[in-house]
Amino acid sequence: MSARFGPLLTGAGTTFRLWAPAAKSVALVRERPIAMTADSRGWHTVAVADARAGTRYRFRIDGELDVPDPASAFQPDDVDGPSEVIDHATHRWQARDWRGRPWEEAVILELHVGAFTPQGTFRAAIDKLDHVAAAGFTAIELMPVADFAGLRNWGYDGVLLYAPDNAYGRPDDLRALVDAAHARGLMVFLDVVYNHFGPEGNYLGRYAPQFFTAKATPWGRAIDYGVSEVRAFAIENALHWLREYRFDGLRLDAVQAIAQRGEPDFLEALSRAIGAFATQTGRLIHLMLENDDNSVRALDPRRTTPDGKYRAQWNDDYHHAWHVLLTGETQGYYRDHAAGPLGRIARVLASGFDYQGEASAHRDGRRRGEPSAGLAPTAFVNFLQNHDQIGNRALGERLDVLAERRALEAALAVTLLAPMPPLMFMGEEWGATQPFPFFCDFTGALAEAVRKGRRQEFKAAYARFGDEIPDPLAEATFRSAVLDWEAPGRADEAARLALVRDLLAVRRARIVPLLAKIAFAPDATRAAGNVVTAHWTHPSGQRLALLANLSGAAAARPEGGTDDDPIWGGPPPATLPPWSVFWSARS
Repeated sequence: MSARFGPLLTGAGTTFRLWAPAAKSVALVRERPIAMTADSRGWHTVAVADARAGTRYRFRIDGELDVPDPASAFQPDDVDGPSEVIDHATHRWQARDWRGRPWEEAVILELHVGAFTPQGTFRAAIDKLDHVAAAGFTAIELMPVADFAGLRNWGYDGVLLYAPDNAYGRPDDLRALVDAAHARGLMVFLDVVYNHFGPEGNYLGRYAPQFFTAKATPWGRAIDYGVSEVRAFAIENALHWLREYRFDGLRLDAVQAIAQRGEPDFLEALSRAIGAFATQTGRLIHLMLENDDNSVRALDPRRTTPDGKYRAQWNDDYHHAWHVLLTGETQGYYRDHAAGPLGRIARVLASGFDYQGEASAHRDGRRRGEPSAGLAPTAFVNFLQNHDQIGNRALGERLDVLAERRALEAALAVTLLAPMPPLMFMGEEWGATQPFPFFCDFTGALAEAVRKGRRQEFKAAYARFGDEIPDPLAEATFRSAVLDWEAPGRADEAARLALVRDLLAVRRARIVPLLAKIAFAPDATRAAGNVVTAHWTHPSGQRLALLANLSGAAAARPEGGTDDDPIWGGPPPATLPPWSVFWSARS
């Protein structure tokens, strides 16, 4: 697919392009405005001989409003400033032979660039990659970096989707981070948001209202992917990150909120375009989804090309069942998993989702999900924590301040050795206890609207905690989320990090070789009392088995047993200690 959006650098200068079907006139603004030529489909273009990399520009709509390029490659002065022409071909890649890693090897560390280091930049993150690799991770996943308003943001308020935010560095700084990760054998994934634009700095509705439908998402107006130009904008954006920054894959945020997918389905069209790119370049590229509907349609390999298939979906059900068991919390969406959380953990281990078509009380009785046991275990990304599940709490607490240590370590022993690709949130590998609250940097009426919205969302918590709840607009709230890199050197944190390293070493040696063909075995997975047993099978006759006492009381080992080779925890004794986990494999 040839790119239609953004400036086109040529030997004769730069051609500027803007799709503005509602504009009567568009001018390119540098030192002075230059009229652009419009065609019948709403495209405005102009070729400028003396425009090169580094040129800054805006578009003037109808002689009255100056706006940045919606496909800007960089915004040196934030979302309302001029866009900068970037020559993506000048970066000298070091890990030039990198082609990626198989999906079965994925062990993911999710991170927020701004809070990952005290400096909060792409370059500073490079200094921590040796730690990431040594811990046993094979991939990092960046929360969204698309340009947002202000100096700090979770990332889900991006408005200029092609531009890495200037708070983190320049485009070549992001390329340097990806390159350095590849040099250490780490894949790099990027979280992208195609369900809405942020509330500040988005001018598309003024000159291209066709971008939006009358429908709404929880975060803003829904995007209309039935319009060919809108669809091309998003697909070109995905390819932009994969081609110009060499990301190894993308995580698509909240696809259930893409209200108008068009025909063919936007997710399928995106998959096919990326599949063609992967085939052309010989790279392994992996796509992940977040989908609260628990739909398996996009994960069906028959609907996508092999090279561009959606490898997996984030499995909130796994998290929710564990969270109820570990904390006893049953408010909000946790009430759907409150009854028998141990059995629900067994179900997600046995067949993927907990909700596979059952009525959801949290969703007013609406049925949620589809049968998922026919998918591979590797189609589910499992986690005990992530940015949402920490940050969507009034105080932004992590599990290490909510759950008993040995219980949480048992949960880690299950999560990191189960066949499903595991994901951890930055700092979780050493048991970080600092919060990760929601934060942003809006001003004026929008800032007050965000404060009011948070107070409304957490009414009960405000009644209980009052001023203890952090102000999402305060810089101190963001600062509280920045990782403390002295923590891994302390005794308790060092012990947790050693546990994670040991578990991931076992995963690498004993679990990964099975994953290409391993399958669920629902009939062999169950919860009895406080004990969970689970099996996964391989066509060769190999088997992976789990036995775990997930309670604070000793429990009798179930009758039976096998001659499988213990790979974690040793041979299980007749009486299983509290919070004990045993893994075995039959080769």
